[in-house]
Amino acid sequence: MSRVIAVMACGFMLAACSATMPSLDFLKSAPQPETLAIESEPPGAEAKTSLGESCRTPCKLSVQPGSEFSVTLALSGYQPQTVSVRPEAEGAPRLAPNPVHVDLRPAAPPKKLVAKKKKPVAAAARPAAPPPMASAAPTPAPTAAPTPAPAPALAPAPSAPTEAAPSATNYPWPSR
Repeated sequence: MSRVIAVMACGFMLAACSATMPSLDFLKSAPQPETLAIESEPPGAEAKTSLGESCRTPCKLSVQPGSEFSVTLALSGYQPQTVSVRPEAEGAPRLAPNPVHVDLRPAAPPKKLVAKKKKPVAAAARPAAPPPMASAAPTPAPTAAPTPAPAPALAPAPSAPTEAAPSATNYPWPSR
């Protein structure tokens, strides 16, 4: 019987050597979240991180340090700005920059299209219509049915050339 116990003891020892040791990672604590302060001038900007968190400035967010991320600040009437936030050193729990402070720049106002004033077209001097010319030929003798004399043909008065005013965008759109 002692042989059986000795063989079993050797078997347990052999099994214990081949098994992996349990990890002692449960003794290590997870990195503590760090508070990131976000400020903007003017205040009230929407701050969004690439980690998915957001708030209105001035505010504080709790983030896990460890890898680089970005914070984008946007406010109506101002240009959005993005700031990169990273750990101070490899494995360090501190973030840089902290606090994140951004001076937002006003957005460029949209350019207003100013309609160009149309220059008045000078009325071209129209030549006066020539008076009807009297005929120097003798009038024929009256016949049974008098025929009316043909009226002198008047040419239409030349009109002033009209030029379309250039459009504000200088595109060759057809005039209306």
